[in-house]
Amino acid sequence: MKKLLMLTVAVATLSTMAIAGGLEVGEGVGAFYVKDVTGPAAGTKLCYRCRYGQKPVVSIFARNMDDNVASLVKSVDGVVAKNQSKDMAAFVVLLSDSPEATEADLKKVAQSKGITSTPLTTFDGVTGPSSYKISKDAEVTVMMWVGGKLKVNEELKASDLSAEKINSIVGKTGTILN
Repeated sequence: MKKLLMLTVAVATLSTMAIAGGLEVGEGVGAFYVKDVTGPAAGTKLCYRCRYGQKPVVSIFARNMDDNVASLVKSVDGVVAKNQSKDMAAFVVLLSDSPEATEADLKKVAQSKGITSTPLTTFDGVTGPSSYKISKDAEVTVMMWVGGKLKVNEELKASDLSAEKINSIVGKTGTILN
């Protein structure tokens, strides 16, 4: 019985390791460049990781901007607006092989959802910045960091973004706010 329990734990651990990808909590987050579409530097390429420095940051990497992802972004945007006194920041990175073709849609989403505190950006390539190790199976990856160290890494299918899951993710912003 003891061997069966140990085998079960080992298999469960390996299964979790095979599914988990990306940066691990505690790792440093590196610089990468995006094209700002709706933020204060709209139309230019910049490094929001660099610009935000040691601040508490939520970064959402998405392969598509559907209604579920837009709802997540709107919720995060509200938290950022409420925590300006704590220098909280966020940005969204749409991963695309045709980033220019997605810019008009991002502008529409920002306007229709009233997203004002969270820049929507594009990254040229669906794999994202290589140092972030974004899982090819994840449609949405939410990373939260403070002091340049990763505190949260959630990899999801866009269809998993129910109201409950969005609330759970937004609740994790407490891990980066002091």
